[in-house]
Amino acid sequence: MHHLKTAALLWLISALLFFSLFQMARRNSDSTRRIHPSASDSAIPISDRRSALYEKMARDLDEKGPMFLKHGQTSQSLSLSDLFTVKDGSVAPVLKAADPPVRANVLYLSSHYSLRISEALKPILDPYFDKLIWFQNSNLYHFSMFHASHYISPVPATQDEIEAEAAAVGAVVEGLCPLKIVLDRVVLTSTGVLLGCWQVVSGSDPMTIRAKLRTALPRAPENQLVRIISCFL
Repeated sequence: MHHLKTAALLWLISALLFFSLFQMARRNSDSTRRIHPSASDSAIPISDRRSALYEKMARDLDEKGPMFLKHGQTSQSLSLSDLFTVKDGSVAPVLKAADPPVRANVLYLSSHYSLRISEALKPILDPYFDKLIWFQNSNLYHFSMFHASHYISPVPATQDEIEAEAAAVGAVVEGLCPLKIVLDRVVLTSTGVLLGCWQVVSGSDPMTIRAKLRTALPRAPENQLVRIISCFL
């Protein structure tokens, strides 16, 4: 039962992260192009492009206000009550099975670092929300890199096909990981999503990794998250 709950929680986290960031990345893509109308992507450092998206995300709460406190909808057209419940004075996620299942390639952040981040955030945020805030399990901090299948464009696969995908991914990342990253900023969006936004210090950039995964997984959905490297907090 513990394993089933953990798996369901992982699917919930992946669903929240994918839909929230997919919608935000899609909305931000046009504004990012307007920021640099005459420059090609190759002429702009990846870190600068990522910073521009982070800046846009950081303004989201100021521009739209805390819609999550006004019973607004998330980017998945779900209310917070659809996603969370309050038990004994604490917020708990409503676990739901992913249907169809998601096949996501993610990078995990060591608990050696994630625990420190979690411990720093709680005393800052708890007083503002009367402790009615759900924090991600620090042992599950991760970054979505590439989806072989997701909810918007599900790609069915047999067990043999899944194993072939895993082998292809393994061949790609063998010489690309680990990455050394630094926390750029923490962002609270208007829909109530708390995100850690990161920059790469050394190692292969996520855009490079995603491009290689695109080649290795040709059946994967066309729409993928790009440029940003972030995790739920």
